[in-house]
Amino acid sequence: MTQSLEKRVDVILKNTQDLYLSDELPWVIGYSGGKDSTATLQLVWNAIVGLPVEQRTKPVYVISTDTLVENPVVSIWVGNSLKAMEEAAQAQKILVKPRQLKPILRDRFWVNLIGKGYPAPRPKFRWCTSRLKISASTRFITEVADKHGEAILVLGSRKAESAARDKVLQRYEKSTRELLSRNSDAGLDRVWIYTPVSSWTSDDIWEFLIDYPNPWGYDNKELFHIYRGATPDAECPLVVDKSTPSCGDSRFGCFVCTMVSEDKSMQAMIQNDEEKRWMKPLLDFRNNYLKTDGDRVYREFTRMTGQLTLHDAEVGNENPIGPSREIVMDKLSKDGKPEKKLRSVFLVHGPYTQERRQEILRALLLAQEQVRSEAPPQVGKFELISMEELEEIRRIWVNEKHEFEDTLPGIFESAVHRPYPNPDLDEATPFRPGDVRLLKEVCEQEGVEGAETPDAAALSPQFLHFRLLRDLLHVQHNYRSAIRRVGLVDDLEKTLVRGSFETESEALDFAIRSRNSDSGSDFIVAQDSLSLAPETPSQAIEELEQ
Repeated sequence: MTQSLEKRVDVILKNTQDLYLSDELPWVIGYSGGKDSTATLQLVWNAIVGLPVEQRTKPVYVISTDTLVENPVVSIWVGNSLKAMEEAAQAQKILVKPRQLKPILRDRFWVNLIGKGYPAPRPKFRWCTSRLKISASTRFITEVADKHGEAILVLGSRKAESAARDKVLQRYEKSTRELLSRNSDAGLDRVWIYTPVSSWTSDDIWEFLIDYPNPWGYDNKELFHIYRGATPDAECPLVVDKSTPSCGDSRFGCFVCTMVSEDKSMQAMIQNDEEKRWMKPLLDFRNNYLKTDGDRVYREFTRMTGQLTLHDAEVGNENPIGPSREIVMDKLSKDGKPEKKLRSVFLVHGPYTQERRQEILRALLLAQEQVRSEAPPQVGKFELISMEELEEIRRIWVNEKHEFEDTLPGIFESAVHRPYPNPDLDEATPFRPGDVRLLKEVCEQEGVEGAETPDAAALSPQFLHFRLLRDLLHVQHNYRSAIRRVGLVDDLEKTLVRGSFETESEALDFAIRSRNSDSGSDFIVAQDSLSLAPETPSQAIEELEQ
């Protein structure tokens, strides 16, 4: 270790000890298993161990949020580390208390993606981070702060790590206490921030981890090898100047993450290490079923609530698969003056279709079975999706989405070749599976006009007709035991409005007319004349009732 870094370590240890002894506030350390959080925790641990036993009175919570869709190698590493910390803390007589946090059931990834049909996260719809990571940790930190009045949150964030984190740390620097910063999150205003390695580089981190032994008994060289295996060339070079790439550039996260085009770390692990080839089914699943480009064809043309939402773009700039209209609209020019513009207008697609959700679940269960058959013994009983999550998805499909054909048990049995362990949902299904099949067959044989239209590929008119009848039957069934059926008519009306279109083209035309009516100004359709569609939701209901 260089002399300058050694001196900085000594300063951090002394500052940490002073801060620890300055008050009775509990500490919460964020631990992800990565190099920065490991180095931060190691510094705090060594500082506390350096104090007399009688002064080690303040609890230090080490929290790690398991999103349940983490890179399996990192997840196993973190889980084993937390167990080792608990044993080492007791042996060394310090109040370090590891806690593994998990998102509540309704926030979990598969419950939202497969159950509710949320499309895979993307920059403009990043629904995963708050549900999987932030909510669980915020809830725990808030409970600690509420109990003690205030708390100190220790983070491994570094200014040199990224421009985005730079800005976060700069917001934290407006401090009223010498070593601490105020939390920029208004919801955690009673939580102070301590970032002991904020000025360190990635190479400083690695030098410290390699030269200083891990106090809870884990070999940091193993962590180094995980990072090295996650780089395409499997190398962590000796850094001689700032232009030399560092092993610290590798990053880990959820294997399902679609905020990046490729999971390069998992791809490199599989490429570089024969013993990690068992993860390939996970990588294949992510690439085949969670891609955001072109997923519009797998999604409903209505939003989750059944609402129709229009989007306009420059003609030729966005070419969605499905119907669109070229419309002359009033737009502001660069100098702020109104002008007429030719725009392409189409519907914003919402959740995944029923068929797509079923496909994703089947593929996920198959991937889980393949991993279980190929993973080494130390991986244990690998679980991609829990039975608790499967039951919640099943409940959402049957109770909230009116899919009372209850297909989940059959999908499970066909994928894993074992009986589904939980009982039937008889109380939630008005008909037996055979009755549902018969209803679907009748709708398919009906031959609704428009079945050959291009936009009917994902949701044919026959299926839309079947779904409307099924949803209406299920709404009525849900009120079967109510003494006063208050709300039944409203729910039936909403269902009728939602299912009043036989094709996406009809829905698009209706949405354009509705927007004209609401705004008081007409769009001018430049081409592709509007097909016949109900003028109002009430007219749509009347037509369906006939």
